[in-house]
Amino acid sequence: MEAIDELIDAAQTFYDDARRDKNGRSRSWEHCYRVFRDARTDPSPDCDYLSLHLAFYLASWGMYRGSSFLLQKDYKVLVPIVEKILKPEYDCLFGVACVGLREPEVQERYTNVYDDIAEHFWPIRNEVAGREVPTPVSPVLITKILMGTLGCVPAYDRFFQDGAKYLGLEHNSYKEKSLLELADIYEAHNDRLEEARRGMRVGDLIYPQMKLLDMGFWQLGFERDAAGAK
Repeated sequence: MEAIDELIDAAQTFYDDARRDKNGRSRSWEHCYRVFRDARTDPSPDCDYLSLHLAFYLASWGMYRGSSFLLQKDYKVLVPIVEKILKPEYDCLFGVACVGLREPEVQERYTNVYDDIAEHFWPIRNEVAGREVPTPVSPVLITKILMGTLGCVPAYDRFFQDGAKYLGLEHNSYKEKSLLELADIYEAHNDRLEEARRGMRVGDLIYPQMKLLDMGFWQLGFERDAAGAK
């Protein structure tokens, strides 16, 4: 089986599993992404409501585990992030197609929103730790936020990275080179990936291209972990 076949099959498995349980944790992403989509055209978005959705989505995907500084805060700590993400300057990131990743403006916006989130969390994390933490704010947390609110980047967690390594990607940590490598993959197999993606929708919500890649690589990493692969 070719690598692209494995990727598509894995993404389809993830999507199908989510459909089997109407209250499964995978639905948390759908709920979060939908409300942020709608909020981008709302002249008076309810940032408190959006923060609740974001918090629950993050909790569903492990960001409130015992070692996380977020566990020590309520959902309102996310309100400033929601306000930043809803800025019109980030409209170009919402559901961005992989071909758009090559545009300098889009690359700049990626950097800006990532840095905005990191800067917001930095003093909060230090406060919780009771000291200045020398390491950067977790890229896993930031990319999960970006996936849940903008659908513009995979969540670079362990399973995604393991899946990327398994399929031989040169870059598997969050950086511009990784995003461009993902764009190369999508462009090279655009017809097949788009055919699969057209079937991945819930009502009027269509899964973005980055979500398909996120699901596929994550599922591959998850399956290899479950099988005890080295």
